[in-house]
Amino acid sequence: MALALIAPAAWAQVPEAARAPAAEDAELQLETVTVNARRRAESAQSVPVSLSTLDGAELERQGVYQVQNLPLLLPGLNASYANGRQLSLAVRGIGNNPANEGLEGSVGIYLDNVYLGRPGMAVLDLVDLERVELLRGPQGTLFGKNTTAGVLNLSTRAPDFSPDNSVELSAGERGYYQGKAVISGPLSDTVAARIAVVGTHDDGWLKNDNDNRRLNSVTREGVRGQLLIRPDSDFSLRLIADYQHENGSQGTTMLYGVGPSPAGYYNLLHAAQLAGATGIRIDPDRYHVNIDGPQKMKVEQGGLSAEANWELGGGYRLTSITAWRSWEFGSHNDIDGTNADIFRDSQFRVKDSQISQEVRLASPIGDTMDYVVGAYYFHQDITSSNWLTYGSGADTVALPELYQTLFPGSNVLNGITSATHGKMKTDSFALFGQADWHLTERLDLTTGVRATYERKVARSRRDAPLNAAPLFVPLLLVGRNSQVGAWRSDDITVQDVSPSGLLGLSYELAPDVLAFANLSYGEKSGGVNINGVGAAPTMGEDSLKVDPERARSLEVGFKSLLWDKRLRVNASLFYARVQDYQATGMRAGPSSLVVYQVLTNVGEVESKGVEWEIEARPTRRLTLSFNGMYNDASYRSFDNAPCPAERNNPVAPASCDLGGKQVQGAPLWTANVGGSYRWPWADHVEQYVSANYAWRSEAPGSLDNSRYNRLPAYGVLNLATGWQYSRGSDVWELSLWARNALDKRYYYTGSNTVSAYTVSAAAPRTVGVTLRYNFM
Repeated sequence: MALALIAPAAWAQVPEAARAPAAEDAELQLETVTVNARRRAESAQSVPVSLSTLDGAELERQGVYQVQNLPLLLPGLNASYANGRQLSLAVRGIGNNPANEGLEGSVGIYLDNVYLGRPGMAVLDLVDLERVELLRGPQGTLFGKNTTAGVLNLSTRAPDFSPDNSVELSAGERGYYQGKAVISGPLSDTVAARIAVVGTHDDGWLKNDNDNRRLNSVTREGVRGQLLIRPDSDFSLRLIADYQHENGSQGTTMLYGVGPSPAGYYNLLHAAQLAGATGIRIDPDRYHVNIDGPQKMKVEQGGLSAEANWELGGGYRLTSITAWRSWEFGSHNDIDGTNADIFRDSQFRVKDSQISQEVRLASPIGDTMDYVVGAYYFHQDITSSNWLTYGSGADTVALPELYQTLFPGSNVLNGITSATHGKMKTDSFALFGQADWHLTERLDLTTGVRATYERKVARSRRDAPLNAAPLFVPLLLVGRNSQVGAWRSDDITVQDVSPSGLLGLSYELAPDVLAFANLSYGEKSGGVNINGVGAAPTMGEDSLKVDPERARSLEVGFKSLLWDKRLRVNASLFYARVQDYQATGMRAGPSSLVVYQVLTNVGEVESKGVEWEIEARPTRRLTLSFNGMYNDASYRSFDNAPCPAERNNPVAPASCDLGGKQVQGAPLWTANVGGSYRWPWADHVEQYVSANYAWRSEAPGSLDNSRYNRLPAYGVLNLATGWQYSRGSDVWELSLWARNALDKRYYYTGSNTVSAYTVSAAAPRTVGVTLRYNFM
């Protein structure tokens, strides 16, 4: 209530003359942003939820074309990224977990109204985008798949019956280049088409001292084709097909910190040196590594979708969205971070196929009520395989010191290959609906409900090790089998009936000033660890399961357009509590430093804070923006947490209590400030300059909250200037840009293997030039 009172007070302080209509100078007003957050086209300022948008043209000017860089512009969004498989998004601190094919993301990602079953499906070149929408808090009463933290909705430009063509070439440091081309226009009076192609290359920004290779390279090509069929004003069909291929060495990590080893084991640095490691680097800001193994990554993905819309009598609209997507990922990584032959190769291969069907009916806007109801079906078939090849120095690092003293040269793990395989099938059915009740001309009540039934059937197995040397000491054989011995599960079934709900009030305090309050509840179904067998050989199949995640959220805010629509001020207070928060961590096997990934439920997570967005146009040529968030995201209870390395000692506990600690990957403060200015430079020529600075406070890099993996605060500055030459319908544009202009070394995420911590590095400064030609 206090927050809602701020807006009219601020509005009242604007002089009457400033509030007078300025029809003769409409260019001063901020543009109206149209969104589909409530499954109907409406102004973003009239939607009573916490919502941020980005215009596709603005993304192009900023040079932001990858989903992991969207947090530089969107308040409340964080990205944990290493490669196409290891991507997760968090909203208000909720959802930042490493990859596991047995879990869905807490943040749902949609591309042209199609839910992406794996977050990695969004690791593509975001070209030809119309709009990006970020909705915060539990979603599900209007979106197909239930989520507990929020939704990132990506919408590409649709075909149009007016020609719209462009060609663009960019080049920069490190061999960077990107080429894009779009051709769009009518094929007949009732059919329009659009095709967009893109190719991107970067040599990489990590230097490998061992062989002078450049790592974290990327080579990516993609194409998207669309048809819009509109035989009359009552029906439209949009068909989309896309394909993308990527090769490179994304996913290379750097040693960030090494803590004490568990009692009875060599210090990891000493053990690595005994195994032959030289030149070990723990200086991540230099962006250098020293590894001897392979670093490769390959992704192939594509999809088909059909969205049909019927305008029914009386203003009703029926929508059907049918989609299929496929995603395949493969990688080879040297995971020991040294030039010693310790872990020779870690190979992952993931195959995912999904189909979905959504049907919605939207009522006309009524005097007393309007609504959207729908049904949704989702099927996913996913497999995950991992081959870990141990080098000749694996025993030195992985086995207790006593074993190595008593049984030198026994080759317990040296030279073997261990393979694990998992698969899971998911079927999800849901009915959902949301209604807006217009209680008065100014007061609306929003109610929403969703019922989801989801069934997952999974299997996991570990094959007998290959190339295993014979062992004649029973104790050693038992130790080896506990780490890499054959094991197979039966079918593991997880079934959940998950409700979701929304109750909201909104009140128009004054023209263009809207106050709102929303109480929402959402559930994310349980999962199964299919990335390995974990502790299942000793603890049973149930240890592979993870319980559903349940979120309750309250937000109170306002949206306002002031100063004759030249100033936009939006803000909200939020509080969320998540029970059984799903997380992934690394634990060591018994009598070994060999680690495996485990799924776990954090008892409870709490997120509370304030977020704001301010945009102003002081003159017709100058636009300024400032957005940010204060977010206190912490574990209220987490008594089964993995212990940080600093707790390793002779009496170290098996698990630790992290209650009250900061959530992994969730900074306390985020802020983004930007501006652009354009002016006539010559006849038919206009110049512009733009700048954006994004700052994040420090955050824990790994689930155990270790001081050896605190990701430091950082700020990233992007600069651009350009010239546009217009002649008739043709527009030429030349721009010079500097991404990360201050060359800040920062990290997307951290990870750990017992007492060694690594980070994934973001790109350093990149200076380049872009030439673009738009024509009819």
